Amino acid sequence: MGGKWSRIWFIMILLLITSFSHIQGQPNTTTTQTEGQDDTVRPDPLENLKKYRGGYDVTNVHYWSSTAYTGIAGYVLGALWLLCGVVFGTFIAVTTCCKTNKKLKRHKKPTFHKQYYLWHILLAAFFTLLALVGTSLVLGGNAKFHSRADKIIDIIIDTADDASTTIYNTTGAMNMTRANLQGTNVDASTTRFLESTSRQLDSTADDIQRQARKNRHKIDLGLRILYIVSTVIFALNLVAVIALTAVGVVKVRRVLHILIVLCWLITVLCWVFFGAYFFLSRFAGDTCTALEGFQQDPYNNSLSSILPCDQLLSAESVLNDVSAGVYNLVNEVNANMSRIQQDSSFGLCNPFSGPPEYNYQPNNCSEDEIRIGDIPELLKLITCVDPVDGICNGGIPVSGNDFRTVVAYTSSIQILLNTYPGMESLLQCQTVKDAFSEIIENHCTPVKRDVKIVWAGLVFLSIVMVFLVLTWTVESYYERNHRFSDGSVKPHHADDMFELGKPEEKESVNSNQ
Repeated sequence: MGGKWSRIWFIMILLLITSFSHIQGQPNTTTTQTEGQDDTVRPDPLENLKKYRGGYDVTNVHYWSSTAYTGIAGYVLGALWLLCGVVFGTFIAVTTCCKTNKKLKRHKKPTFHKQYYLWHILLAAFFTLLALVGTSLVLGGNAKFHSRADKIIDIIIDTADDASTTIYNTTGAMNMTRANLQGTNVDASTTRFLESTSRQLDSTADDIQRQARKNRHKIDLGLRILYIVSTVIFALNLVAVIALTAVGVVKVRRVLHILIVLCWLITVLCWVFFGAYFFLSRFAGDTCTALEGFQQDPYNNSLSSILPCDQLLSAESVLNDVSAGVYNLVNEVNANMSRIQQDSSFGLCNPFSGPPEYNYQPNNCSEDEIRIGDIPELLKLITCVDPVDGICNGGIPVSGNDFRTVVAYTSSIQILLNTYPGMESLLQCQTVKDAFSEIIENHCTPVKRDVKIVWAGLVFLSIVMVFLVLTWTVESYYERNHRFSDGSVKPHHADDMFELGKPEEKESVNSNQ
């Protein structure tokens, strides 16, 4: 029996070495980031293991399949361990059925059994302690990883939401401007331009918000399910390994067998979780690499499916049209003011430079110029609206229609100017760059470290669980063989006493006869 189990242990160690070789063969994320290479070229199981070359794209199912495939070592080891359990369980069931009809006799245990059993208990206790340490390590790293991942997702989605809010604020200002200009002598083409532009921007904002929420739901749901399931399994493992050793010491055979099966299945899940978290470590590395690429070129980047700066870039022409329109509108107001009073000594400050750049320069105003936002209140002080018989006491006579037109112009311009800095920053993707800089500087390294701790801890825990389960399996198999060899050993379990009681009574009756 010793030679058989030595071969089993050798095969398990060989499988572990093979899996670690596969892991070492995976490209190193940190090195790839530094060198600026594409680390997403991986075998795709959906394409018969052909290389996936589509880059980082969370909307592409082939990206997910190729990245998930990086955890193949864990999936395979889990499947092999499960297969070993099924084969061994079948073997035990068949041999038990074949031997249950044999006549059982009392048989004295070998003298070396007590010494062997002592070493077995010490070995099982050692593996139990290691399993508790490994489980605690995995639970702690798992909690830190998911907490950090939630923060990163929140930053990305909040940035997308802020972009949508900025656009909505701009379109709201345009709609308010259009409403203010109604009833004045403003050209109808101006209001039509504002209406069509606001609709276009609203469509862009809706698309950003929809894509952000859609991708957030998928990623957040996947991480949350993984966290809840893994935490429950790891917590159950804590209880199971303690119970396994305790029951094994007191020798409650049926409960011991149930716990061996339970721990065997938990070990399968530990291997599978190792593969899953190794896949997540690759995904985290890909994400951080994509964020760094976004800093260099936000308009042609794989994150465009979540934060489409290229779509916002298409709105830059609209913003230029608005800038030119405001510039011309200010000049028109100045011309109207000059027409109202030829000797007017004041003029409006135009916040934009001349064509073709139309750069926004809100602080580029001289002391003699009036800021647009101050015009409505100033006009109330210096004008006389619709004077009776043309007589105005100390003010500039202005018709009611002209007064309303000037106020509408200036109010509309100021409303648009209030939203202009945010919109300009959004079109340049500066808000997004700032958010991603925060992720790269404060979260990328910790999240990659935390997920690495989890999958490395799972490797350690899985190996320990394999040896722990095998230790108690060997002990249980040893006891079973002695129960059935040459008619079985003298029972020392409560279950054995129950099972062997009736045959012993029959032997006594036969001997008396």
